[in-house]
Amino acid sequence: MGTYYIGVDLGGTNIKVSVFHENFRKVGEKRTPTEVKYGSEHVLKRIYNTITELLEEMKLTAEDIRCMGMGVPGILDIKNGISRFSPNFPKWEEVPIVAWMENHLGIPTFIDNDARVNLYGEWRFGAGKNRRNVLMITLGTGLGGAAVVDGRVIYGATGSAGEIGHINMYRQGRECRCGSSGCLGRYVSALGILRTFREKVQEGRRSIICDWVKDDLEAVTADMLSKAYDEGDPLVIETMQETGELLGYGLCAVFSLYNPEIIIVGGGMSNMGDRLLQYTKDVLDSHALRIPYGACTIVTAVLGDAAGMLGAAVYAKEQMDKIHS
Repeated sequence: MGTYYIGVDLGGTNIKVSVFHENFRKVGEKRTPTEVKYGSEHVLKRIYNTITELLEEMKLTAEDIRCMGMGVPGILDIKNGISRFSPNFPKWEEVPIVAWMENHLGIPTFIDNDARVNLYGEWRFGAGKNRRNVLMITLGTGLGGAAVVDGRVIYGATGSAGEIGHINMYRQGRECRCGSSGCLGRYVSALGILRTFREKVQEGRRSIICDWVKDDLEAVTADMLSKAYDEGDPLVIETMQETGELLGYGLCAVFSLYNPEIIIVGGGMSNMGDRLLQYTKDVLDSHALRIPYGACTIVTAVLGDAAGMLGAAVYAKEQMDKIHS
């Protein structure tokens, strides 16, 4: 059996793949755009191609890999290796990821929710090391969450524990592909904050970003928001404040449920840092339950966007060890 592990982080924007040696030292990495709009078969082939190209570059074969873990957004049937539904992935329902990968690659494969594999990475090797109560939130294309309670990663009846992106924040808000409306993740996420910004511009307001993109609002990126924020753009500051505060109110609810000692904020959007999170902290300071909040720290992920790949590999090894114990 091989002595290497593969960790895959499937995001709405990018597919990220890393190869780790048995002590979880990273020995190779490759990233490629996900291209979700072309549907599940296309995305699976892109994951497969990225893995095979990386192995070729490293002069490794499938036999060298003991197992592979994948972080997948949305609702999963973890036991049967199926991605049931993912709100930011069109043409994506009941996708048999594990069977597809094992058939094509011949590597034992395990899937878990993308936020949960980020949690595994940060809990084992990052900001949550040696902690027994950890809440991880991933701010990426969408909004994910996962928790360790009393030293155990929690899953719930259908593996959906921690789906904080679907807390209802508005009775009649933006529609979500989960079937509800006003979900937190429709506002607090890369897609959400960009939509908030665009809506403000469409009301006739201006930002320096409008000049940067020559009024093509579809070309605006989350990085541009950070840059405009640093330049003191009032419309962007207002957008950040609204989004950060909304996250704060959402976290008040989650906070009371999970009682974490540390909240780790990861995902690509965590690069906004205090531009966004200062407003989240303001809301928590004034609204969260005082005693548990006093015992909790909020930090950004120390592993950056590599947490998902590392966590997926760690998770796969643990599953593999269980089978062989």
